[in-house]
Amino acid sequence: MAPRHVNILSPGDPFRDWLVEEVVGHRLRNKNCSVNVFKYNSSHTVCRYQFEGENLSVMAKFFAEPTGRLTAYNPYKGMMNEYRNLEKAASAINVAKPLAINKKFNCVLVTEHIPGKSLASYFDQQEKLYEKLTAVAHMLRQLHENTKSSYNKKNEFRNYHEVLDHLKLDYGTRESFNKLLGQWWYSPLLNREHGCMIHRDVTPSNYIFYKCKPYALDFESSWLHAHPVRDPGILAAELKNEFELHRGGGWKAEPYIGNFLWEYSRDEKDFNYVTRILPFFMSIGLLRSARLHEGDYRNYLIKEASECLKAINK
Repeated sequence: MAPRHVNILSPGDPFRDWLVEEVVGHRLRNKNCSVNVFKYNSSHTVCRYQFEGENLSVMAKFFAEPTGRLTAYNPYKGMMNEYRNLEKAASAINVAKPLAINKKFNCVLVTEHIPGKSLASYFDQQEKLYEKLTAVAHMLRQLHENTKSSYNKKNEFRNYHEVLDHLKLDYGTRESFNKLLGQWWYSPLLNREHGCMIHRDVTPSNYIFYKCKPYALDFESSWLHAHPVRDPGILAAELKNEFELHRGGGWKAEPYIGNFLWEYSRDEKDFNYVTRILPFFMSIGLLRSARLHEGDYRNYLIKEASECLKAINK
């Protein structure tokens, strides 16, 4: 959804003056310019600040102004966490680079504004969608290979159970998931020596193409010490969900998912490894989507997530 114009800030506004004096003043010809404010739909207050008469905009996320379901958290910690994550990711891939943070203005993080089209906007353009997914695959591989660390397998399973807790499943369904997760836990499939930094919030709206290059946005929920296949798994679930809801069936996403995974993989051996364990992480992605739905479609996503986990027995 497009942002809406909500305000114009003039000299004398404290936040506008801080942006001009401390953040972007060196890039402005006229420091007395007004600033247009455009607000986005997000889990926090997120706005674009456009400096009139200047070819410049910045983005601001206010962590102390949550607008979604999650309100009980530490906004200062959230601000610092995303700032550090963006700095680390910027050493490996294109991101909206962090410019400043300020606790006084509702724990705000200011980043570059990346103009362009999101990955989601290419869903109606089949050939271009292949091309854009290939670019995202290469970018994720670059992020994962350049941020290697130790691996925390327990954290993957802890998070899976948190997602299940949030869904408040009936006893029988939850026990079925618990049993399948136990099989995955005791299997060597998810064991590995190295983890890495993952984007984690791998939704199509978080990838922007500017001058033919992909940029990743929103690293608030990014993890270190994670399994690299989590990111491809979540994106595969997002594609399946999109095609099931809006494009005639989740099965129609399969060619795009297959091509994306091939481009993400180093070689055929790696492709076989990625596709063998992908169902575990795709299952998490489907359950994440289920939290946003009700009724029959929610039940469909939960069933599909369970079917993904059953791949352990194939």
